Amino acid sequence: MNGRYAGRVAIITGAAGGLGEALALGYALEGARVELIDRDEEGLIETRRLIEQAGGVAIVHVLDLADEDAAAGLGAALRMNHPHIHVLINNAGIAYGDINGPVDSQGLAAWTRYLAVNTVAPMLLGQALRPSLAAAHGTILNMSSMASFAPTSIYGVTKAALNAMTHGMADAFGRDGIRVNAIAPGLMETTANLAQLAPQTHERIRAMQMIDGRGMPEDIVALALFLSSDDARFITADIITCDGGSRVRGYRR
Repeated sequence: MNGRYAGRVAIITGAAGGLGEALALGYALEGARVELIDRDEEGLIETRRLIEQAGGVAIVHVLDLADEDAAAGLGAALRMNHPHIHVLINNAGIAYGDINGPVDSQGLAAWTRYLAVNTVAPMLLGQALRPSLAAAHGTILNMSSMASFAPTSIYGVTKAALNAMTHGMADAFGRDGIRVNAIAPGLMETTANLAQLAPQTHERIRAMQMIDGRGMPEDIVALALFLSSDDARFITADIITCDGGSRVRGYRR
């Protein structure tokens, strides 16, 4: 397919549905060959079907990113298959249990898994793919959250840590010409958000917006396509919000 990303390779985690599915389809429609990672095999196959139906190319990898050894093995295989990787989007994340609860509402097992997937996995996968990203002067996008700016829950804390990790990665990887940024979406109309957040929470967050409308996955896709393009060549170590202005008015997950 023709497009801004024709001939380029994009790796997208958490691609089995929701925002990850939209990102995968968006990059494929712009001509990228997309490699999709998720632990949900059925969801990955559906994302691949949508991409192939649109004329794109997608390869799926069923993997739990909390498994460090499996992630390292996949990273090695991707490097071998793709000496040049242009985009890595660390979109995979977990939010289960009482995501609105205080930080002391869950035990060590939950903290360990949240941190492994939401904070540590993006750095480990970036490190595993670093040679191929460096060869392409590629870019890494970490998917944060507006909850990171009011980190009163376990989810928010791990996303705040991801923001800090983004700064650290940008500093370390910049030596190889790799840009690293994060996107912090506000309330997006995704299946996960509709299922996990109560209707009154949706209404409260929308009331904080400075402009009317609903945030859609396509808004994040457009921002990602810009940030990973040559047009954004001098942007790195940034946490960019896409929330209709709700952060300024005071965001609470």
